[in-house]
Amino acid sequence: MRQANNGEAGRYLPEYHEAKGKRDFFECCRDPEVASTLTLQPIERFAGLLDASIIFSDILVIPQAMGMTVEMVDKKGPHFPDPLQSPDDGQYSKVLGKDVDVAAELDYVYKAITLTRKKLDGRVPLIGFCGAPWTLFCYMVEGGGTKLFVESKKWIYKYPNETCAMLQKISEICVEYLALQVQAGAQMIQVFDSWAGELSPSTFKKFSEPYLAYIAQNLPSRLKEMGLDIVPMIVFPKGANQSLDSACNLGYNVVGLDWLVDPADAVKIRGDRKIVFQGNADPGVLYGSKQSISETVEHMVGGFGGGKGGWIANLGHGITPFVKPDDLKFYLEEIQRLTSK
Repeated sequence: MRQANNGEAGRYLPEYHEAKGKRDFFECCRDPEVASTLTLQPIERFAGLLDASIIFSDILVIPQAMGMTVEMVDKKGPHFPDPLQSPDDGQYSKVLGKDVDVAAELDYVYKAITLTRKKLDGRVPLIGFCGAPWTLFCYMVEGGGTKLFVESKKWIYKYPNETCAMLQKISEICVEYLALQVQAGAQMIQVFDSWAGELSPSTFKKFSEPYLAYIAQNLPSRLKEMGLDIVPMIVFPKGANQSLDSACNLGYNVVGLDWLVDPADAVKIRGDRKIVFQGNADPGVLYGSKQSISETVEHMVGGFGGGKGGWIANLGHGITPFVKPDDLKFYLEEIQRLTSK
């Protein structure tokens, strides 16, 4: 999961630093050979313990394609030197009006996917992904990571119509971007709404849900138009557990869960809907003892029904820094042990 998250990707693996060399993060994303090497590292290190790979890239390639500058600042994360400030700041209308050539601007991602599929040689499927419109919008107005979401809240409460116009623009780009990833070889896609938890149930319904639903509705029809098979779709509205019931109705095959919801409660909310859950151990358990890891996995496996279907085991978010690869390996082995009973 962490492959898809800004700048933290693979840092827990020593081989990541070796392959990355002196390149900055986005240089790695833009070099198909390097991106495919980094994608394969966990698959090779944890052979037989992982059932899928996710392309090494970043959610912020979409704002870059829309004409915004994004830098990855060491030890700080992503930074927009010139974020959107208001609807009349000059940049907003330029970004909103730009005719984005999604095929040309993000060609390096598709090349990395095709190359990775070739290198994987059928070992495991390859997942493509994008950031959700709401999460990308937050970055575009905040200028980077934030704890307070001052700018995002200012936009939704001061400029709701202009916010929705930009969210719609981003949604359309997401559909095309994901379709082109499938054309390049992605066998499943995931939409990361990392900051969905910043919205109340009513603002989630207005500023996140319609755009997540737009992607789920329009990607299959776009794939059909392109003569491609429809692929399974995952949505991960992190932190929006108060909206889990409606997340199950968005049109995705899989709903990702963070560690703030109990698996058994999530299963109750899902009811008889044909939704698969993905998650949801606290990534922080990997700093703990083997006993803690075993207990966490046991609780998760029990809550999701013993691993008998309807569940993809995962962490509740990406791997956090300083995790020892052997502790992750133990976590993965425990999942296999406790689901094979």
